[in-house]
Order: sequence, then C-alpha cells, then structure tokens
Amino acid sequence: MNPEHAALIEGEPLPRERVDSFLEAPYRGAGNCATSHNGPAPATRQNEPPSVARQRRRWATQVVLTDELARRACTQRGLKVPEEVSPASVLAVAETDVADLGSIVAAALAHSQAAQTLLAALEAEQTVPEAAVRDYYDRNQDRFLTPDALRRGVTPFDGAAPEDVLPYEDVREVISRELHRAAGRQAFFGWLDQSRAGVTYSHGHEHPGDPSHPDHEHRH
Repeated sequence: MNPEHAALIEGEPLPRERVDSFLEAPYRGAGNCATSHNGPAPATRQNEPPSVARQRRRWATQVVLTDELARRACTQRGLKVPEEVSPASVLAVAETDVADLGSIVAAALAHSQAAQTLLAALEAEQTVPEAAVRDYYDRNQDRFLTPDALRRGVTPFDGAAPEDVLPYEDVREVISRELHRAAGRQAFFGWLDQSRAGVTYSHGHEHPGDPSHPDHEHRH
C-alpha cells in the first residue's frame, strides 16, 4: 500500500491521510450488508475480517475521491467551493438514499458540501419538457388518487373515475420538481463516472466493485 497517496487524479495525488481521517470518524450512515459501513467505531473494529476492513478502506476512498472531484468541478464551473468539512460531520444517511443513490454517492453527498453544490448546479441545468411532466402524470395515476379514493380502496386498474384522481394542475409542480431532481441525479452519476476515468488507485484503495481484486463487491 502506498504510504503517501490513495489515488492519482490526472497525475495529482489524493493524500492517503484524507482517507484515514474519514475512516477514523464514526460513520452513522445506513451503509449496506455488503460492506457494513454502518459498523461500530474504529476502536471496536479490531476483530473484523480483513476482507471487510479492505472493503471499508476502498469504499472510504471513493467517498473522499468524490469530494475531491466535486471540489475541482466546482472550481472549473466558477462555483464557490465550500470549506472542507470534518469527517465527523457526516450525517446519518437514509436507507432510501442508499437504495436510490448507492452507499458511496449517498455518503459522499452527506459528507461533501462540494458534491452537494455540484449536484444543485447540475439539477438547475436540467430541462424537463411539459410533455414529460404530463406523461408522468398519465402513466402514474395510482400516485395521484384522492384521499377519499384511497380510503375506498380505488385503484386506476379497477377503472378509477375522473373525480378519484387529483387534477393535473394540482400536482404538476410536484411532478416537475421530482423529475428535475431525478434528472440532476442522473447528470451527477454521469459526471462522476466520467471524472473517475482519469483516476489511478494505489493498492488497497481500488474501487470496491473492481473485479480485479478478490474482495470485490458489485453492490456499493
């Protein structure tokens, strides 16, 4: 394991000490069963299997790397780069965010104000056509049943009456915000995949899903 850096980003080192600092802080995120990132504090991890410890380090490297890449992207876009936060400020990550984003991105967004800033900028750049909003409404009528219809057990598949469904005008803004959010997340995923293409990892810091090492786990 390289004693100085966890990875090289376009030839520039990402200090290993940043990963170490992140690992030393208690992480209260939801994590997942594959790598147990919501495990106990470091002092109580001494007996964990070596494969779990290795995966934890690889996972932490990805969180710290995402923060660094986001800082660089914010600088390139002329966005104000927030002050670096302490690893101890990582907030609990909801299981739903882990399910929607994956534990790496969910934790990075909880840890990194730069990643949050970049995500907000990407979301603001998205355009959702009116036709897409209307199409979502028409294809998901079950999400817009009135409270009375829900109490009566009505479903769109049973032939809900027009009065059983909330009017499009009443829910249009909610749908638009949701689609903008989804489009922003997709843009963030695309940016992250492209940005990581120029990264070379030191031994022991590879991506946890990299099949070239024996502990790889495709769920991350």
